[in-house]
Amino acid sequence: MRHIKLGGELDVSQIGMGAMPINALYTGANADNAEGIRAIHRALDLGVTHIDSAEAYGPFLNEELVGKALKGRRRDQVVLTSKFGFVSYTGREGLDSTAANVKAAVEGSLKRLDTDYIDLYYQHRVDPATPIEETVGAMADLVKEGKVRHLGLSEAGPGTIRRAHATHPLTAVQTEYNLWFRDPETEILPVTRELGIGFVPWAPLGHGFLAGGFRTTDWFDAEVDLRATMPRFNDAGYFQQNLRVADEVKAIADEVGITPGQLCLAWLVAQGDDIAPIPGTRHVSHLEENVAADGITLTAEVLQKLDTLTPAVGDRLGKDHMDMIDHN
Repeated sequence: MRHIKLGGELDVSQIGMGAMPINALYTGANADNAEGIRAIHRALDLGVTHIDSAEAYGPFLNEELVGKALKGRRRDQVVLTSKFGFVSYTGREGLDSTAANVKAAVEGSLKRLDTDYIDLYYQHRVDPATPIEETVGAMADLVKEGKVRHLGLSEAGPGTIRRAHATHPLTAVQTEYNLWFRDPETEILPVTRELGIGFVPWAPLGHGFLAGGFRTTDWFDAEVDLRATMPRFNDAGYFQQNLRVADEVKAIADEVGITPGQLCLAWLVAQGDDIAPIPGTRHVSHLEENVAADGITLTAEVLQKLDTLTPAVGDRLGKDHMDMIDHN
């Protein structure tokens, strides 16, 4: 597989794996964990080195599963990432990125992941009540202690990224980025590229929508599936309009002779050698499909067609999650 260096230092397979869908946010605690573990094993066998999790996924269950899946594997062959901030250990309500919470959170993640260090540790969402300098300062202490090797932010605004990077160099910024959400191109990517920070797109397949598997949302379990809160999925009018985007992606994929999901990933990889998407899945077959996108190079004509897709309608996340997006 092709590799890139996030932040000029951290070597990762350019296509990674998001572990979240295995047993969190798309599924409940009764998900087929065995199948998900097989998918992680298959990813490693195929050369994927970048595995992404977070304490909030479950919460805690996803990190435990990843730790179990990596048992017996060479630790230096895996770039393991996790995130903190949604869970408070200090009794605060809402987001908690205080120094005390950072220090408590990493201990729990290390234990659940069954590892001595985390390769890349993200603030999951920017805590508006805690100065980013305080949070990143506490994260930098973890680097000094050897518990964390690299630092990152998720869904942070350009000003926040600059202030954080000035406190301690960031290796990566993680934000949703895909064919139906290209906003990072206007503000975030210019800043990360100026500062030499890698970029990790989450939801690179539009939460599965752009992979072409959705014609209805009737099967969503609103109690466990995060997509049930997203206007692009739960609003019938938006959903029907957005099917046009998925249909256009499929038509172009058919012309190229690949799957819609592979087209989405190949497009992201074509956006730069500082971009490392982390498609999430719990199925071995989907994992193999995602990894196969590594060898696909799109022509200029295809890339131009993808630049003219019908714009998606509706917010990409539910209101509670949209309110947490940092715009500073």
